[in-house]
Amino acid sequence: MADNETDRVWELMEKMPICMLTTWDGNDLHSRPMDARPGRKENQIYFLTDVRQHKDDDIVRFPKLNIGFSDSGDQKFVSLSGRAEVSNDRAKIKELWEPTAKAWWDSADNPNIRVLKVTPVEAQYWDGPGRVVSMVKMMVAAATGTKPDLGENRKVTMGAR
Repeated sequence: MADNETDRVWELMEKMPICMLTTWDGNDLHSRPMDARPGRKENQIYFLTDVRQHKDDDIVRFPKLNIGFSDSGDQKFVSLSGRAEVSNDRAKIKELWEPTAKAWWDSADNPNIRVLKVTPVEAQYWDGPGRVVSMVKMMVAAATGTKPDLGENRKVTMGAR
């Protein structure tokens, strides 16, 4: 079952590319929306980031972070912890470049772009049945005094700590 659970985590992340990335600066947690590029075959989650932003400095000092993926309409959620590193791998930047990145940089050749690579350690997911089905199940459970089945909630080891 573990392989199926790991596959399900990757499937969910692939369907929800916009996520909240949370880093630690030594005093406070900081979350910001990011565009994730899951690389299941490499067991990595990639992001394009800007070297001028503080998150890169935080990650160099404190490489443990959390990524939260959410599709509240469909009730699918993933919270993933991992270890990150920032690199100036120009070939990988070009490989990860998509037209949406033009919102921040003019081209993949912009010298401020870096690759943020996250190696997953552990994930927790909730694979719910969808909002309408969940509401019906909760109403039936409330009326019958039972607990509703609102989908799977699993903790999954993704890699080495």
